[in-house]
Amino acid sequence: MLLKMKKIQTEKARGYCYLIVLLLAIFLVSHKSWGHEIRPAVLVIKEIKTATYQITLKVPALGDRVIKIIPVFPDNYKELGPLQPRKLPGSYIEHLTITSTDGSELFGQEIYMEGLSGLQIDMLVQLEFLDGTYISGIVQPKAPFFNIPQRGSKAQVAGSYFNMGILHILGGIDHLLFVLALMLIVPNLWTLFKTITAFTVAHSITLALASLGIIQMPTAPTEAVIALSIVFLCIEILNSKKGRKSITLQHPWIVALIFGLFHGLGFAGALSDIGLPPHEIPLALLMFNVGVEAGQVLFVGIILILTYGIGKLQLKWPNWAWKLMPYGIGSLAAFWVVQRTISFL
Repeated sequence: MLLKMKKIQTEKARGYCYLIVLLLAIFLVSHKSWGHEIRPAVLVIKEIKTATYQITLKVPALGDRVIKIIPVFPDNYKELGPLQPRKLPGSYIEHLTITSTDGSELFGQEIYMEGLSGLQIDMLVQLEFLDGTYISGIVQPKAPFFNIPQRGSKAQVAGSYFNMGILHILGGIDHLLFVLALMLIVPNLWTLFKTITAFTVAHSITLALASLGIIQMPTAPTEAVIALSIVFLCIEILNSKKGRKSITLQHPWIVALIFGLFHGLGFAGALSDIGLPPHEIPLALLMFNVGVEAGQVLFVGIILILTYGIGKLQLKWPNWAWKLMPYGIGSLAAFWVVQRTISFL
């Protein structure tokens, strides 16, 4: 009897912990729009002849609002021709060509991102030189500068794509809510390990296949299915409290495996926005995926620590408080399903 009561208290503590995380997630979502996470801005710089570069700037669109970011190059560079702005679904893109007035290349110089400091998005910067050197990195609003190293290296590519993977999963509220819903369903740590592993294997496969162009699926339907997967898990959480049995409740790793395939396509969509370095595709793809997994493990670890800590507090909550979690997540995900479905109809 004592063990049973202790188990009930542990389950309640876990549920209340997840409730707190849900409130934090909704707070984050309110700052990042009610759809998918805001895509980063992307600046691609490609050397087309010695000390002459083709510039492509892609910024996300927020409805009719145009996010204004201006890359400021060193003083010894001048523009060739006017800007060529163009609107794409969900983003704006501009093309420009610059050339050096003294023949010096961009190695070792600095680019300032004017307007980025007042925003809440990051910028991905990619440089490709005629000699095959590829350099990439992330510029954040708190430090809107990109210092170009003298030469790129495998370590630099690996570090950049690892960081991009972490930033994407931690900024992807829908992916995190799916993992959170999985944690609500699993009864113990061993089942959680198997479930998260299945999810990892599945999205790693489709991430690789889609990034390499072997399989393709439109972004909008993929994101709609991702949102639908969260709704499905929330319904299963409610069913579990009613004592109903299902494959999801008995073998949650199967559901994680199936829906993980679609989440991998979602990760691939973000990676396609970033692009892969032509000479380091396997390394960049591997490190992006490792970064996604590192962010996911970090999230799961934080939830488990919070669960343990709140369980020690022995807080008293109303018996109906656990319902806020599945209904809250499910309602938000249902909104996403409608929103994302309308976007491609």
